[in-house]
Amino acid sequence: MAIVYAAQLRPSKMELLALWLPQQPWFVASEEELVRLGSFRFDDPAGEVGVETQLVGAGKNVYHVPMTYRGAPLEGAEEFLIGTMDHSVLGDRWAYDATGDPVYAATLAAALLAGAPQAVQLREADGETTVIQETSTITATGIPLEKVPALGAIATVTKAGVSTISSGNLELRVLRELDLGGVTTPGYGLTAVWEGQQSPVLIATAAIL
Repeated sequence: MAIVYAAQLRPSKMELLALWLPQQPWFVASEEELVRLGSFRFDDPAGEVGVETQLVGAGKNVYHVPMTYRGAPLEGAEEFLIGTMDHSVLGDRWAYDATGDPVYAATLAAALLAGAPQAVQLREADGETTVIQETSTITATGIPLEKVPALGAIATVTKAGVSTISSGNLELRVLRELDLGGVTTPGYGLTAVWEGQQSPVLIATAAIL
């Protein structure tokens, strides 16, 4: 489960993305304001890193933006830094493009290869805990493995709107600009639906080479 505090973020996640997204080569320039269409989280088994995926609309386009939130900079990941935020409960937070974060790679691999579910999100406020209604639901395709290969160091390359995360003989492909037309994959894939988009949309795939 993921604990989400009733906290103030300065700047907000969407304010960070409004600056970062237009700088990405896979983002199509648009004068339309960014809209958060949905999101979901994965669990970090160590409970240290926040792992959240944003589904962001800009005009007619929808973008897949996984993010990680850390309490200290991630060594060697400067090129993946989206920005920093002041969290009124947790203090300074470093927000990263998650495709460069090994914690995200491990959680994505677990979802793709073993069908690990998205995290149940709980909000803590005034001493009470409530379940947050999901705004996006993911589903894994492919025959789940009993054991996910252990990931070592990762290398990430983004080309033609796909961020490919490689670790050993495992390759994870994160699709950036999403095809809403119902594209599928015969192997390991992850699809998402959200309000207004009930046909599953492919957002990531995996291959063991």
